[in-house]
Amino acid sequence: MNFKNLSNLSADEILAGSFGIEWESLRAKSDGLLSLTPHPAIFGDKLTNPLVTTDFSESQIEIITPTFDSIDEAFDNFLLLSDLVNSSLPEDEYLWFHSIPCILPDKNKIPIAQYSEEGAESQKYREKLAKKYGVKKQMISGIHFNFSFSDVFLNKVYSLEDRDLTFKEFKNEVYLKITRNYLRYCWLIIYLTGCSISAHKTFSSEFINLMDAQDGHDSFYSTKGPSFRNASCGYKNLKQLYPSYVSVDEFVRDVEGFIEDGDLSEAKELYTQIRLKPKNPKDMLNSLKSDGIEYVEIRTLDINPFYQCGHVRRDMKFLHFFLIYMFIKEESDYPLWQKEAAINEINTAERAYDESMRLLKDGEEITLKDWAAEIINEMYGMCEVLGINDYSTLNFMLNRISNPDLTYGKRILKLIEQDGYINTHVMLSMNNKQTSINNIENIDLDKSSELAEYVDTALVGK
Repeated sequence: MNFKNLSNLSADEILAGSFGIEWESLRAKSDGLLSLTPHPAIFGDKLTNPLVTTDFSESQIEIITPTFDSIDEAFDNFLLLSDLVNSSLPEDEYLWFHSIPCILPDKNKIPIAQYSEEGAESQKYREKLAKKYGVKKQMISGIHFNFSFSDVFLNKVYSLEDRDLTFKEFKNEVYLKITRNYLRYCWLIIYLTGCSISAHKTFSSEFINLMDAQDGHDSFYSTKGPSFRNASCGYKNLKQLYPSYVSVDEFVRDVEGFIEDGDLSEAKELYTQIRLKPKNPKDMLNSLKSDGIEYVEIRTLDINPFYQCGHVRRDMKFLHFFLIYMFIKEESDYPLWQKEAAINEINTAERAYDESMRLLKDGEEITLKDWAAEIINEMYGMCEVLGINDYSTLNFMLNRISNPDLTYGKRILKLIEQDGYINTHVMLSMNNKQTSINNIENIDLDKSSELAEYVDTALVGK
């Protein structure tokens, strides 16, 4: 693909796309214990509510925004929905703002999401996952960011192609290249946004054994890495799987092979940092082959307890620029790139703050700061050529690279060292709930039929 012609398009055309956010969180009590009550009735049927549902557990809420034409619209909608959910929880119940769980009961007491007969397959799938990976590991939560370019943009770029491709083939190539490059470079997103550095003793010993400090209150934490949700102990497939991303057909072939070999029960069990998303998610592989790739789902982001401060909005704007960069960035021909990418992912998650840690770049060692600065500098050049004038976002990320104390992981570390893991996150969760209550009280729904519609859909059981 020839991407030099992108400079002939306007910045608005290049930035046009579709954006959505999926956000998971546990419900916890003021003492840090997991809430064991059923999914709150105010949110209605988890199968039919398109905005508020559950993930693995009855205790694990998932908020799903509609898709929007801009990051700002998607993030504003997410803030509204999270405020609605948080302020609608019972008095002594809070959303847990950390990807690693709160204090967990015995594994047999963790409630798997319950469904009516219509959702029996969903319940059986969760029960299979519980047996395979363990119930407690299922309680890890995160954020998914859904992205696609606008078809208007893709059609304009397609019209400049000098190869004999159908539009579907071209569109597949675009998202496959983004996927390959994202896997190569997602370690940077882990560093910039990671904030899951601690675990209570009731969680997995795999996590605790990797942490180098104790808080004196039955919890453990790491001073060396920003994201243990993305670490070697995180929620990953039992075997490292490397499907081909050369074409949709090869990807489908490999995933079908993993299923035949018993490594996966179905295609959606493939846990990767980025997913190819089809038109029909209920028939993923066949839909990818027949309809092509509709969009990509980024699965790297940790839950951020500071989400109300606005920095997360900037993170998502950076992620948008980063995906455009993944589209433009020339690819390395290093043959073991997927294995190398997996090593970099884990090393960054576990040891990004360790100055002696080295990443692998086509088989050669390089420091995280040097490579990260190189990427950001290339992104400056990209923005200049394409007329994308939001340099403040890149400046913000460059500062996080040069000064790790500005990262979320380091900011959380200071709070945990002072107050302990559970106390810190109870305080943050309680503060966030009060903020949500205040925000909802200040909304005049009578002046916005659109907001009122979201309230009626999210809180269908009110």
